[in-house]
Amino acid sequence: APAKAKKTQPKGNHVELSSDGEVEEGSWEMEEEEEDGSSEEMVDDYGASSSEEEELLPIEKAALKQKPDREGLSEDDSDEEEEEEEEEAEEANKQKMGQKEEEGPDLQLNLDIDEQFKLPTTEEIEKEDILFISSVLDSLTVFPPAEPPDLHVIHQRIKGNLDVLQDFAVKREEGRTRQEYLALLRRDMAAYYSYSDFLLTKLMDIFPLPELINFLEANEVPRPVTIRTNTLKTRRRDLAQALINRGVNLDPLGKWSKTGLVIYDSSVPIGATPEYLAGHYMLQGASSLLPVMALAPQENERILDMCCAPGGKTSYIAQLMKNTGMILANDSNAERLRSVVGNLHRLGVTNAVVSNCDGRQFPKVLGGFDRVLLDAPCSGTGVISKDPAVKTNKDEKDILRCAHLQKELILSAIDSVNAASETGGYIVYCTCSIMVEENEWVVDYALKKRNVRLVPTGLDFGKEGFTRFKDRRFHPSLKSTRRFYPHTHNMDGFFIAKLKKFSNAIPQAQKEAAAPAAVPDTIVEPPPKKKKLEGSKPEKEQKLPQPALKKKHKLQAQRRPLKA
Repeated sequence: APAKAKKTQPKGNHVELSSDGEVEEGSWEMEEEEEDGSSEEMVDDYGASSSEEEELLPIEKAALKQKPDREGLSEDDSDEEEEEEEEEAEEANKQKMGQKEEEGPDLQLNLDIDEQFKLPTTEEIEKEDILFISSVLDSLTVFPPAEPPDLHVIHQRIKGNLDVLQDFAVKREEGRTRQEYLALLRRDMAAYYSYSDFLLTKLMDIFPLPELINFLEANEVPRPVTIRTNTLKTRRRDLAQALINRGVNLDPLGKWSKTGLVIYDSSVPIGATPEYLAGHYMLQGASSLLPVMALAPQENERILDMCCAPGGKTSYIAQLMKNTGMILANDSNAERLRSVVGNLHRLGVTNAVVSNCDGRQFPKVLGGFDRVLLDAPCSGTGVISKDPAVKTNKDEKDILRCAHLQKELILSAIDSVNAASETGGYIVYCTCSIMVEENEWVVDYALKKRNVRLVPTGLDFGKEGFTRFKDRRFHPSLKSTRRFYPHTHNMDGFFIAKLKKFSNAIPQAQKEAAAPAAVPDTIVEPPPKKKKLEGSKPEKEQKLPQPALKKKHKLQAQRRPLKA
């Protein structure tokens, strides 16, 4: 082994690593012979190699490692290849040393990067473009990029651009406008994080620039796996102990939740344990617990979950109600209701009725509920870490289409609630989107169209909703709504608003809109009925109530001053 180690060791003293990343025994024995077992020299050799190999990339080291293993090659061929590889390694080292020499003065003198940052020329931008699309003779032609984009360069440019924009008056390049810097930043972020230009423009309107980078970075990392204990069948303490015994590493979700657990890692599939199959817990995102906590269902109430699939929130409502009262679990998609039925059976929910109706028609189907939960369908811009396709497949039409559907659903949800309920009269509206058009805009629309007001959600964390956005001004009470972001709360992006209905009457604006359709029916049909009734009744019975009414009016007039 020592002899082989001497052959395989390239120039310079260093420790050989095997393909598995483990230190080879032969190299250690060889070093002990040559260096008299000096531990200090071994540490130096292991920590810092010779100048030639100090800057080698792992892939270059691997290439050097593979040289002695090629036994089938002749000595002449192997010598030529060794010389070529050494020349390539030296060239790579020179390039890297040149880069370090360029960067060295900046680091040593502690110069600001912003002073060095300059906007790239149009030629440099064209080289980095992923695709060129031009129309030639009314036909589209696609050209490949001149050079593949260097993500490291783009990332450094994003940092420099952000620094300039934070102190634009001092650090900007002369003759350049803020719009040019923002356009470059948007283009670089779209290339680096793979977002569409439309979505990035929307996000830049919502977040300040430093926070936007944190949001984009958080979307590249999956959210923690969380489960909700089903208290209809077990306690969180008992469930945690049972899962720990199965090799699951977990912790309580947080002080705000009494049922949630966060799973760090597991030696068994967390969705196929005996406890899961027995209905002791439900795999559910942390943000999905919040709307039910805001709804705060009470025992023996009638509750509507208007868009219930896959049943996580419905089952949470049932366990808070301790299987009393009635829950109407509705969804317009019949296929998704299969998972709802399966989860409700598995979790032991017995107070739920499953229905397949369009939520917009719901007040006509059934109403008079104490509370309604509306988890509205949305664009999904809060769950990009789960569905990266949202980065590129959404446009303005998709957002407005979702917002229109949400406005219809929230009016139906409000109309389905009984304002005279002794314990309820509440509506919780939530989405897994962070777009203002799908959140504050929809709630503000509901405040204008129905007799409802916003009330505190009861959640002691989360960011306040917007009361103004660009040129729009919303009702001041929208401060009581809550926004949750992946980069601040480590959960999916979410919006929650809680409304209290104080009157079942529809405001005048709605009556005027419905009046033209309702007036002809009341005019055409009742007159013949009234004539028949008038003909059938004797004249004396019709005249008698008149003096009685006069006496009542006189008595009321006499009693009024006494009451005052």
